[in-house]
Amino acid sequence: MERPHLTDERLYDRAACGLLLTDENGLICRCNQTFCGWVGLPENELVGKRRIQDMFTMGGKVFHQTHLLPLLQMQGSVAEVQIDIRHADKSVLPTLINIFRRKEGDRIVDELAVFIATDRRAYERELLHARRHAEASLLALEETQKALQENRDELGRANAELARADRQKDEFLATLAHELRNPLAPLRNVLEIFKLKPLDDPQLLRARAVFERQMQQMSHLVDDLMDISRITQGRVELRRERINIAELMRQAAEASQALIDAGAHRLYMTLPDHPLLVDADPTRLTQIMTNLLNNAAKYTPEGGSIWFDAAEENGQAAVRVRDSGIGIAAYHLANVFTMFSQLEPALARSQGGLGIGLALVKGLVTLHGGTIDVFSEGVGCGSEFVLRLPLAAKILHTLAGSAQNAASTPQSVSPADKAKRILVVDDNRDAADLLGMALTMQGFSVTQYYDGSSALSAGPAFQPDVVILDIGLPGMDGYTVARHIRSQPWGEQTLLIAATGWGQQRDMEATTAAGFDAHMVKPLDFTELGEVINKGRTPH
Repeated sequence: MERPHLTDERLYDRAACGLLLTDENGLICRCNQTFCGWVGLPENELVGKRRIQDMFTMGGKVFHQTHLLPLLQMQGSVAEVQIDIRHADKSVLPTLINIFRRKEGDRIVDELAVFIATDRRAYERELLHARRHAEASLLALEETQKALQENRDELGRANAELARADRQKDEFLATLAHELRNPLAPLRNVLEIFKLKPLDDPQLLRARAVFERQMQQMSHLVDDLMDISRITQGRVELRRERINIAELMRQAAEASQALIDAGAHRLYMTLPDHPLLVDADPTRLTQIMTNLLNNAAKYTPEGGSIWFDAAEENGQAAVRVRDSGIGIAAYHLANVFTMFSQLEPALARSQGGLGIGLALVKGLVTLHGGTIDVFSEGVGCGSEFVLRLPLAAKILHTLAGSAQNAASTPQSVSPADKAKRILVVDDNRDAADLLGMALTMQGFSVTQYYDGSSALSAGPAFQPDVVILDIGLPGMDGYTVARHIRSQPWGEQTLLIAATGWGQQRDMEATTAAGFDAHMVKPLDFTELGEVINKGRTPH
């Protein structure tokens, strides 16, 4: 803060009220002579050495912590707050305080105007109260200790309530993700049916491509919601293997290409000049880089540029995603990876969002023992995200042919399998009917039911080779239906596939315990479904 001219400085020092400037933690940065005289301390014993709240009486300190500070943080100012200040000689000074919070460069400061309270009765009551405390110091100490204990108890209850609310948030996210999967399932089935039918109309082909891209985007959003819930509950297990960063960069670029193309962006990818090996979960690491690329594409105006490169730096693999996008203000950088944080009001932005993708990136990077940083010169100057992971210990054999060996093609359903009888059970009639239609078009013999009892009644006559069974059935749930199937002669060798919106580890363990052979999360991936059917039952 610039110091005023000499005349202005005299006016400042001789003002009829105490004037102070503090940082956001209350540390006094400047004060006038009026205030110094009131509290009996020179300026050099206040500036940079005392916090304003430390000069309050005990009651003032409690009021500052429980009322004044939250109010200031919420609305940016407080007016006419009555607080008693302790003089250097231990006497009490009743005051009225006005506070205004503002930004000064990169920091937050508070401007205070302090007045002597004119309420004489309140002043006399405070003096009497102080005398009584002085005359009964032991009682005051006991009462203070009691008040402190009550505050601790209250804080404990508040913390417990916050923890409960946090758990409810996690459960809400998991439930929301599950509920969003239900309408996605029939939509995915419709898409599969469209793909099985030849289309000659270019407009229909384009519409189908748009449908597929949006379906993938919705599925990714739901998956991110579920992953955030798993991370916050400590239920994510990494399946680490030694992997070359370059291979994962290619996969991430391919996964983000549709979104990049939709924005007419240019992607400049520079692979490292030598293998960068890390011990990581390849699926999760690809997910991290894909989310960073998607974020760059989303917040870069049409026709922008995105740079994607990796290199070895100080024994680490450093992966950078830089864009020419909207940039980030300096005071928002600290909140970029916080879930639900909004850098700008949602209605004021061309792209909405809950901040799930970057919060997920932060959580997954932390699980890998790495770091993620964000840099920006400000609004309109683009952004850069830098992912750093420890390099794996050097190995002697080369990586020749590893990429080729890792490549795989989706497994299709073999002709021999197409004679199989498949029973589909789902209370979502649209999902069941469309899944049955898609499987029938591939040559399977399919029938579908919408509750567990009907499916069990049809089992002996239909003799299914495969049962695709929803878990959340009304009345008799999927676990119970699976146990009944396994207890019947016709169901002992039937391939049981759980189709559900729940995909956490405990859910997979529950389906295995009920007798299922496979656990698939809605909306079903038809390539994966074909692989499961081709593989058949694994003897238990």
